[in-house]
Amino acid sequence: MTDRPDSVAGSRAPEPAPRPREIRPAAGIYGLIVSASVISVVGSEMGTLPLAVAVVVTLVVYWLAEEYAGLIEHASAGHPPTGAHIRAALKAKWPLVSASYIPLATLLGARLLGATPATSAYIALIVIVALLMVYGWRASASAGMRGFPQFGMTILAGLLGLLMILLKGALGGLH
Repeated sequence: MTDRPDSVAGSRAPEPAPRPREIRPAAGIYGLIVSASVISVVGSEMGTLPLAVAVVVTLVVYWLAEEYAGLIEHASAGHPPTGAHIRAALKAKWPLVSASYIPLATLLGARLLGATPATSAYIALIVIVALLMVYGWRASASAGMRGFPQFGMTILAGLLGLLMILLKGALGGLH
């Protein structure tokens, strides 16, 4: 956080609230990884609808906790957050929750089409890995990468998703 002098001698103005165009993909990536964690750990132990609800509730808790911690940090620096700052900060991090929409639609859709709960969970995990690769591709393109470096960043993002799923599964998740 950077402080800027304001019109009152010796005091500092708080950092402005994040604007929507400044949203970074980190919240979406974090949301996908948390979604995959929940699905891989309890995906075969819960029904599909309760699993989808568990993913959303978990993400909302993480989203609120993330923002609460940020507000506490902001306030502890001597800058009580304004209502506008709180709203903008919550909106900026909403991708943490909204990143789960496509995987959860896939989870529910697969189940509606007759897949077992475990198979539906695996399909959602595959979609999460694909979305992580899309984030990797877009991030590398934004960084000006082309060719092999961009391909490498995309594969690395997918491998991160696969590794996380395999580790969670090894700890007693999906069977």
